[in-house]
Order: sequence, then structure tokens, then C-alpha cells
Amino acid sequence: MRVIDGFSGFTTAMNFKIGVDGGGTKTDFILIDERGDTIARRHSKGCNPSLIGSEAARALITTQLNSLIDEARSRDPAAQISHTLFCMAGSRPFWSEVGATLTDCGKVQTFDDSVPVLELATAGKPGLVLHAGTGSFVAARDASGGTHYAGGLGWRFGDPASAYDLGRHAIGRAILELQGWAETSGVSAMICQATGLKDSDAVTRHYYNDDLAHITIAAVAPRVTEIAAKGDPVAQEIVANSVRKLAELARDVIARVMPETANESLIVGLSGAIPQTPIAREAIASVLGSDCEWVSVNDAPIEGVRRLLA
Repeated sequence: MRVIDGFSGFTTAMNFKIGVDGGGTKTDFILIDERGDTIARRHSKGCNPSLIGSEAARALITTQLNSLIDEARSRDPAAQISHTLFCMAGSRPFWSEVGATLTDCGKVQTFDDSVPVLELATAGKPGLVLHAGTGSFVAARDASGGTHYAGGLGWRFGDPASAYDLGRHAIGRAILELQGWAETSGVSAMICQATGLKDSDAVTRHYYNDDLAHITIAAVAPRVTEIAAKGDPVAQEIVANSVRKLAELARDVIARVMPETANESLIVGLSGAIPQTPIAREAIASVLGSDCEWVSVNDAPIEGVRRLLA
């Protein structure tokens, strides 16, 4: 029996909230209670409708939401979901439409999947975050609390500092080295070891004939950063040049939406393994300045969703 306002015998339903971090590779779900404590988690494959189709994305989300609602009601048959927060990759109008059709999910809000990462970086304060993983983006929060998103073009159109970008530059350099048109470095040796091939034409065919070439190419990035850290100058140049372009995009965002911070220390979050390497941080600082308040973002985005809900 619960006690409310000092009187025993009166019961109220428990309130829960649901958060979703939906990307192209994976989707994380979280159920939290009124105190913000995590009650349950769910994990699924990526839900970007541009990649798996709108119906498959809708079905994936609905299945997991129902599972979390059932979890809440296993704890209290009268449990209510007061709020559901979508932080999603892909079409915002699509996810808004999905949210509008949901029942038993309380108030539904939809944001870009960059917002939880921004929250982890700035904790609600003005600032920005540079994220680079399989893809890359810049997200910023201005002095009025407005959020802004730049980049995230995807591997086909260019995501500087992303794993794919590092991989494609390294492979291109390796092919030129194997052709004899560029000075030999550790990059060509690394690509030969990764593919088991030693001929430029064979390496070219290996990547062009791969149906999942974008994934295979992105998988080269950790090797690039590894040999860069060991001092290979060509690998270092590849990392620095790629990351510098993302930093230049961040500089443009600052100039546009936070011009008042031009001469002030600004919170700059670095999210993902690539931006947090010493070489990458130096390249970013060369563009944004060394007086920034640097924040390393290491928590998973779903933790940012939890903080936003709580």
C-alpha cells in the first residue's frame, strides 16, 4: 500500500519514461523510473529508415516499445509511460509521424541522434561536440538553448574524420605506393597485410568488388590511427588532414550560431575514438584554438538520452 499526501490506502500508478537512441548500425532503448534510474534496456539492429525501409523501421521500434511497456506493467499493472523520447537517425518527419501514431507512450518528442551526444558533451550548456565514428557530424547548442546540426552526409558524400574517410584515403595512398608513384610508407604495408595482397590492381579489385565496401573500408581506420600513433608520418598526415576538415566545419558553425564566443573559452566535446587521439586533438586545436574547454565523451549515447529524460 502506498502513502500519498500523508494518507494511507490511496494508490497511484507508477510513472515511467522511455528513451530511444536509433542509428544506422544499432538501436538502444531504455526504460527509467520517476527518479531517473534505469529499469530496463533493449538492443536491436539499426533502425534508419533510409537503410532498412520505413515499414521495417516502424516494426522494429514498435516491437521494442511494447516490450518496455510490458516490462513497466510487470512492476505495476497500472503503470503509465509519461514520456517517450526519440533521438533518431534518418528522416525527422518520418519519426515524428511514427510518434504521433503511438499509444500508451505518453508525450512523444523527436530529436536528431546527435542531441544525446551533445548533452554528454555540454550538460545543457552552450558549446559543441565533434563526433566521428563510422560517420561524423558537428552538433552545437547556442546561448539560447537552440541546437544545431552540421555534417552527417554519409559515406557516399563525405564525412570528414570518419572511419570511412580515413580508410579511403589510406587505401588510395597505398595503391599509389604500390604503383610506385608515392614514397613507400607504413600505409601500403598495412593495407597489404590487411588484404593479404601485394599488387595495386589486386588491392583495387579487392575493395571495388566488395558488396559491403563502405564497411570494409571503414574497418581500415583503426589500423591507420594505430600506425599514426607509432609515428608513421603518412598515416599521421591522413588523420590530421581528415580531422582538420571536421574542425573547419565546427569553426563555421561557431561563427554562424555562437559568434559571441569567438574570444571566449568554449566547451568542445570530442566523441569517438578518432577525435580523441593525440594527433586528432592537435589538428582540432589548430583550427579552433587551444583555449577551448575540452571534454572527452566516452559514455554511450543512450546515457545522454537518459539524462535528457531525467
